Amino acid sequence: MRVIETVAEMRAARRELAAPVGFVPTMGYLHEGHLSLARAARGECANVVASIFVNPTQFGPSEDLSRYPRDLPGDLDLLASAGVDLVFAPSTAEIYPAGFVTHVEPGGVVTERLEAASRPGHFRGVATVVTKLFGVVAPDVAYFGQKDAQQVAVIRRMIADLNLPVELRVLPTVRERDGLAMSSRNAYLNAEDRAAATILHRSLQAGKALIEADPSVSAPRVIEKMLTVMAKEPHAQLEYADVCDPDTLPRWRRCARQRY
Repeated sequence: MRVIETVAEMRAARRELAAPVGFVPTMGYLHEGHLSLARAARGECANVVASIFVNPTQFGPSEDLSRYPRDLPGDLDLLASAGVDLVFAPSTAEIYPAGFVTHVEPGGVVTERLEAASRPGHFRGVATVVTKLFGVVAPDVAYFGQKDAQQVAVIRRMIADLNLPVELRVLPTVRERDGLAMSSRNAYLNAEDRAAATILHRSLQAGKALIEADPSVSAPRVIEKMLTVMAKEPHAQLEYADVCDPDTLPRWRRCARQRY
């Protein structure tokens, strides 16, 4: 497995790769969710590229950029074991050189609600870095996890709007045995908070069960059910709960057309 740190070297290496090229963009501190994407790419593509880059433009001023968990040697070992051919691990200056002023600004409903409401500028940072990585790596297929649902919706819309020649593959969320979605930031949790965090999965499962019992149930009723379950955990501080179209994110009035 080859590790590349500069844009120029990455572009040169890309010219040598047979198609299709699968791409797994990450911020590192990898877990089984990331590796499931790499293995899927390995099974479907002639060559697999992964990136490791903690993107500063998607962090707010009071967020955790400086303490975001990092383990490049460990990440490289994991990617090699998953069959990745090439890792692009650039510095911040390589992606955002001095004088950088051009950003990709996603708009519409996908960036007006939910996570976007509490993290202004976050999806501009995501859209900018993903566009730049697509431009450098030139993948045929890009692999993302379903866990980051709003991010997926933003990227899907961006690919369509900008006519980017990339196929988007979205794979299921990988969870711990107790249902908690795997996340690099789970490393922040102490034992008490780690146990409390399972309320997220339990709330989602309660909403899903309600829909399965009555496919025409109203979205507000499903949300009410999820909130009721969430309220049982005193450590939980809810930002939002909703039932949305996965591609465009407006709330459904009723759940008859839902899909998982």
